[in-house]
Amino acid sequence: MSGHIPDMRAMRDFLKDDLRLLIDFSRSDQNRGVAPPPVQKPASPGQLVSLLPSDPAGTFAGHMDLAQALAERKSHRAWRDEPVSLDELGFLLWAVQGVRRKGGAASVFRTVPSAGCRHALETYVAARDCEGLAPGLYRYLPLDHALVLEREAGPDFAARLHEAVLMQSFVVRAPLTFIWTTIPYRMEWRYMEAAHRVIALDAGHACQNLYLATQAAGCGTCAVAAFHQRAMDEFLGVDGENEFALYLAPVGKV
Repeated sequence: MSGHIPDMRAMRDFLKDDLRLLIDFSRSDQNRGVAPPPVQKPASPGQLVSLLPSDPAGTFAGHMDLAQALAERKSHRAWRDEPVSLDELGFLLWAVQGVRRKGGAASVFRTVPSAGCRHALETYVAARDCEGLAPGLYRYLPLDHALVLEREAGPDFAARLHEAVLMQSFVVRAPLTFIWTTIPYRMEWRYMEAAHRVIALDAGHACQNLYLATQAAGCGTCAVAAFHQRAMDEFLGVDGENEFALYLAPVGKV
């Protein structure tokens, strides 16, 4: 056991902010005048983009107050045999990455905080049972409050997701699975080597908003950090280097 202590200590250092004191931030791409990366991964030409119902905040206003949502928040791993509505999905996506206002080419102010307003996350939804939405893999476009269809669900869709989540069956039984990826350069552009710790923190902000928002929508969720990295990246169709899976959470009626 003692042979593992140095490795464990090295991993613990990831949680510390000592690295920031060693970085010359004048060398960052931002300070060297490099244009910022896009704040949203665009849809590709020919991809189907569907607008989500408007006014997601107003639609669910008054359903549950914050104190009640905090008091009743818990992880759920069992779901009623009932679809999630498109209104509910739109509200949940707005809650985790929705745009409040645009601050310029380099920043967008959203419903969740992010280090330096960099928002290095993309939100995918593996939809199994959502009213008004064909089963498949979608990605949220926060600037447009819309979904882009990445691919329709084929015969191996559920099996591939099951493998990617290390056979955690409660995930694939859920009507929806939210999957967050990161595009690290969005944060690296400003923070260089200090970017990666705060990307992980940002993912926690997004998932906590999902927990609270599901309460208002009559749904539940469960944060999942354990998955097969390569299989999940392949399921999402991302390259595993410039974009890769970071966190996920199934959602269903409870």
